[in-house]
Amino acid sequence: MPKVAVVTTGGTIASTRDGKGVSRPVVAGSDLLGSTRTGTEIRVVDVMSKDSSSMTFADMDRVRDTVTSELSDPDLDAVVVLHGTDTMEETAFLVDLHHDDPRPVVFTGAQRTFDHPESDARANLADAIAAGTNPALRGAGVLIAFGGSLHRASGTRKADTTSLDAFRSVHPTGDLPQRLDPLSWHPISGTRVDIVAAYPGADRVQIDACLAAGARGLVLDGLGSGNANPAIVEAVRDCTSAGIPVVVTTRVPHGPTSATYGGGGGGHDLVSAGALFSTDLRAGQARILLAALLADPDLTELDKEFDRRSRIDPAPRIS
Repeated sequence: MPKVAVVTTGGTIASTRDGKGVSRPVVAGSDLLGSTRTGTEIRVVDVMSKDSSSMTFADMDRVRDTVTSELSDPDLDAVVVLHGTDTMEETAFLVDLHHDDPRPVVFTGAQRTFDHPESDARANLADAIAAGTNPALRGAGVLIAFGGSLHRASGTRKADTTSLDAFRSVHPTGDLPQRLDPLSWHPISGTRVDIVAAYPGADRVQIDACLAAGARGLVLDGLGSGNANPAIVEAVRDCTSAGIPVVVTTRVPHGPTSATYGGGGGGHDLVSAGALFSTDLRAGQARILLAALLADPDLTELDKEFDRRSRIDPAPRIS
C-alpha cells in the first residue's frame, strides 16, 4: 500500500463559509481526507491554517522544512501539500528549488470551499495523491495538481480567479520541464525582496522606499517584454551600483521577456543599467528565486544562476 504524507496549511480547500458567506480555513486535515484514504496509507501533518494571501517567507520556510522532515521517512512514497491558491506558486517553487529527493511533492488546493455543494476540494486532493503515488512521476520534482491538470511548479502561475482549472504553465500542460540541480538550502525569511510595478508615468519613489526599508533585491514588474521608462532606469542603475540586484519581469501573462528596446527606458537600457532579466518566471516566482539566491552566502555568480533558473525548457511528456 502506498504511503503519503499530507501536509496542511489552510487555504480555500480547508475553508467553510459562515452565515455571511465569508470563508475561513477551519477544517482539520483528518476531516479533509474523507473518502480519499482508500488504497493509500495517509499521514496527516497539520502545519498551519492560513489564507495563503497571509503567507510570509517564514511560513514558506516552515512548509519546506516540514516536507523535508516527512521525506526523511524511507517508507514514504510522496508528500502532498494542501495550500491556498493565491500564493501556491511561490511556496511550491521554493520547495522545488531545494528538492533533492526523487519522490514527488505535489501541491494542490481548491477554488471552492470544502462545504460548497460542488467543491473541487476532494477531486483535487484525490488527483494529487494519485500523482504522488504514480511511479512514472518519480524524479519529476515538485508538481501542482489542479483542475484535472498536472504542472511542474517552476513557471506555473495562477491565471484565473474563479475557474476550476486555475493554473497555467509556461509550456503546455503535460510537458514537464527539465529539472535543474537543487540549490543549497538557506532559509529565505529575513531576506527582503520587494516587487515594484512599472506603469505609465511611474517614477522612482517606490524603488527608493524599498531601499530605505532594507530591500536586498528588487523585482521590477515591467511593461511589454520587460520595459520601463528613463526615471526607472536611472533608479535601477543606482540600485545595481550599490550592490542591490534588480530583476526585470513583465506584467504580460504569456511570452518571454526580451531586452530589445532602447529609447531611454526599454529592456536594453535596463540591462545597460545592470538589471537581470527573468526570461520565463513572472514576478512572484522571480522574487522567490532572487530571495533564495541572496540567502546563500556562498553563491558567487548570482546573475548567471538567476538566468539559468529563470529559463524554463520543455521536456518529454510524462503520462
